[in-house]
Amino acid sequence: MATLPAFDELTQDQVSVREYLTTSYRPDCDYVDGRLEERTVGEFDHGTVQALLAQIILNHGREWGVMAATEVRMRVSKTRFRIPDVLVVRRDAPREPVLTHPPLLAIEVLSSEDRMSRVQVRIDDFLSFGIENIWIVDPARRTGFRATADHLQEAEDGILSVPGTSIRIDLKELFAALDQA
Repeated sequence: MATLPAFDELTQDQVSVREYLTTSYRPDCDYVDGRLEERTVGEFDHGTVQALLAQIILNHGREWGVMAATEVRMRVSKTRFRIPDVLVVRRDAPREPVLTHPPLLAIEVLSSEDRMSRVQVRIDDFLSFGIENIWIVDPARRTGFRATADHLQEAEDGILSVPGTSIRIDLKELFAALDQA
C-alpha cells in the first residue's frame, strides 16, 4: 500500500493509469491527467455524514431500486478517475470494480479544507462523464445543493431528491442524526 506523497509532490510526478489502478493508496486519491490528487477526508463530520447518507440510501435500496457505495473509483474520462464520497447506482446497473458507466447519483460531502474552485472541477468532471444528479452536502453550514451544468441550487425546503425517483433525503433529519453521533 502506497502512502500518498505530500501535496506539492502531487503535481510533479506522473503516474500511469496502470500504476494508479494497480496501487492501493491510503487514503485513496483521484487521478487527473497523470497526477495523483489528494481528496479531503478524515474529519469526523465529513465521515459521519458520508456514512449516514450511505446508510439511509442502503436502508431504502430495495424500495428505491438502488445500491449505494462509498469511495468507489469512476473513470470519468480516458485520463481522469474520480472518487465521490457516495455514489448511487440502479440495482440493475452493471457491477464494475471501477465504474465506466455514470452512476445515478454522486454525492460530495464538504470538509473544512474544501475549496469551491476544486469542488467545481470535480463537478465538471462528473457532468462531462454523464452523471445527471450531483449533490454537495456541507455539514458545517448544514446545507445541501444540487449541482447542474449551470449552477448550484440550494435544496428546496431542505430536501435533496433525484427527479423521476423516490430518492429523497431530508437534510434536517440527516443533520439531527449527525448531532446524535
